[in-house]
Order: sequence, then C-alpha cells, then structure tokens
Amino acid sequence: MEKKNALENAREQLRLAGDYLEIEENILEYLNYPKQILTVNCPVKMDNGEIKMFRGYRILHSDVRGPGKGGVRYAPEVDMDEVTALAMWMTFKCALANLPLGGAKGGITCDPSTMSDNELERLTRRFTSAIIDVIGPNKDIPAPDMNTNEQTMAWIMDTYSMQVGTTTPSVVTGKPVEIGGSLGRSDATGLGVAFVLREFCKRRNLTLKDQKIIIQGFGNVGSSLAKNLADWDVKVIGISDITGGYFDKSGLDIREMLDYISVNKNLKNYNKNERITNKELLGHQCDFFCPCAVENQITEDNAESLQCKYIIEGANGPTTPKADIILRQRNIEAIPDILANAGGVICSYFEWVQDLAAIRWSLKRVNNELENIILESFDNVYRMQEERNISFRLAAYLIAVDRLAKAIRYRGFYP
Repeated sequence: MEKKNALENAREQLRLAGDYLEIEENILEYLNYPKQILTVNCPVKMDNGEIKMFRGYRILHSDVRGPGKGGVRYAPEVDMDEVTALAMWMTFKCALANLPLGGAKGGITCDPSTMSDNELERLTRRFTSAIIDVIGPNKDIPAPDMNTNEQTMAWIMDTYSMQVGTTTPSVVTGKPVEIGGSLGRSDATGLGVAFVLREFCKRRNLTLKDQKIIIQGFGNVGSSLAKNLADWDVKVIGISDITGGYFDKSGLDIREMLDYISVNKNLKNYNKNERITNKELLGHQCDFFCPCAVENQITEDNAESLQCKYIIEGANGPTTPKADIILRQRNIEAIPDILANAGGVICSYFEWVQDLAAIRWSLKRVNNELENIILESFDNVYRMQEERNISFRLAAYLIAVDRLAKAIRYRGFYP
C-alpha cells in the first residue's frame, strides 16, 4: 500500500520535473530542503484556567524569488512534514504564476472546533510572538489556510504591529478590508479554480453549462467554487464536507446550501438531498471531479474507482504520484493544484502590493488581474502539455522548476 506522506509526494514531483529537465543535482538538492524551520511550543491559558501547550511551525522553503508566502493552518494532524510539503508546493505555485514570492507555510497542532474564540485568540497571539523574528513584509507573509480566517490574520497583524511599534498591514494577507485587506481575497482561490475549469472547457470545445461537477470539500475553496459555478448556471451534482456527502443527479441547490452553512457552519444536519459517504462521492459518475479538501485524497487505493473524465485540483496535494500514474493510464486528465488553486496566492500578492503602496484596488480590478494571471499560467501549461505530450502536472512543474533553477543560477550560492 502506498505510503501517503505529503513531503515525499512533493519531493517526488520535484524529482520527476528535475529529471525531465536534466537540472543539476546541486539545484535539486537545494530545492529538496526548506531554507528555515522554526518549531515553537506555545503555552496558552484555557478558559478553565488550565495551561495547555500547543506545537507550532513556521517553515520557509525558498526565498530565492522573493519573500516567503503561505498560509497558517490549525488542525489536529498538523506536523512538520505536512507543513514542509505545503511550503514546497507554495514555492512551485508562486514560480508557476510568476510572482515575486517564495514558498512558506505555518501551522499549529490543535483542534479549533473544541476551542473558544478567546482561546483561539490567545493561541494566535502567542504563536505570532513566538515566530515574530521570522515573519515580516520583506521576509515571510502569512495568510489564512485550513481553520483560519480573516480574524486570525487580524490578530497576527495586530500582535506583530504592537511588538514592532508601528501598524504593519503588509505583514499578513487575507485580513479584513477595514485594516488593509483586499477586496476579493476571500473568494479568490475558488474563483481561480472556476476560471481554470471554464478555460479548460473552452479549449476542449466543451459546453460549460452541460458539464456535471462534483466538489469534494465545502470550506472556503469548495464553497466559493460552487458559488461561482452556480452563478454561471453550471450543474453541481455532488458535494461533501467533513460531515459527509450530498448528491442529486439533477443538480444541488448551491445557494440554499451556502445559506445553510452561513448559519450552521457545516452541512451536518442538511437533509434536502441524498446523503452519501465520501468514498461513494468519489465513485459517482461526473465530468469534472474537484478535490477541494485536504491532501492525499486520490491515491493508488481509490484512483481506479473514480468515474470522472477530468480532475481540477482545488486542494493542495490531493493526488499522490502513484495515483497520477493510474489516472494517466485511464486517460483521466488532472489540472494540478499549483495551477488551479493559485488564485489565493495571486490575490494575496495583490493585497501585499496594495499595502506596501498604501493604495486600494476595486473588486473589478482585482478579479480582472486575477483572471489575467491565472489564465496566462494556464496557457503556458496547456501549450507545454500539448507540445511535449506529457501530463498537465508535469508541464506545470517543468515551468515552475525551470524558473526556480534559473533564479538559483543567477543568484549563486553564498558564500
């Protein structure tokens, strides 16, 4: 059985691209390891007066093309390997989108569903204080990720600002608009996936409104993707969240489901459609399957059971390398995460630029710029895939790794 370690998967994807490009071993070795790993233990006073310790990480994989950029996630399964893999994928994602940023990631091992808002605030502020020496507008800029949001970013920004003595909006992205956040940021990742799906249909002469879509995950990315598809009158026939799956071959009422989670936070007691398991969701027939949950969802154990024609990855690392081989044998084409879900970091880049320049962009400008950048990346990947008759994932990695290798060669190795 395949060992589903995210870091091993990220390194295997790097190796495949490096071998194809015949990149020097020294550069591949350089990219195999993060530049910096910070592990911290955060004592937090809980509401009952108990002191509880939480392990946290901030990892900078590469700053060869610019400051580190990457989210902070709160989850029970967070560990160093996962955060390192996510930081590596951010490096490749920023390079593919041609952003002047590197890859980073952070996380805290905790279960936020069992914690109060006050406990989460104390944990966030303590974590920020512990990593304050390694983050900053020109070093490493955090953003939201799994189980974190604009409020989390506001706490980080405020804690950092208090400790350095000046209000510093550009230290994080994904924060509220009222304190320097960008319009469109919360919707950007899902909207970017929607742009890629729409463009793929255009290139393949597929009628978008005729496509049947299944979305795994109904958090920020999955719900935003579903909302945008519903706005375009595209039929979403299956959705899952942490509580289970929901299916309707005639199409789910996405707006009603969005209203439901806005009040109830998840779909646990939603009863308007057939309930199915996540395993059953993967096996339902559809045109596009969009994994928008967590890594390692499509593996060698279930890749044979998928009944889709195409995969558009909204999550980070949802498909393992061995599953990729099976999908290719079955002629199921997958648009990789470092392309499809880049909308979030692209819009974070816009927010960072706005904060540094003390200017504000309109929502129309944000979405237009997002569409331009992600579709330019899509075009580059699509053309390389066609020219070389390789997978979309390999094409994306060839572009990203080649750009990183060139940057490393120009900068050299200090001293």
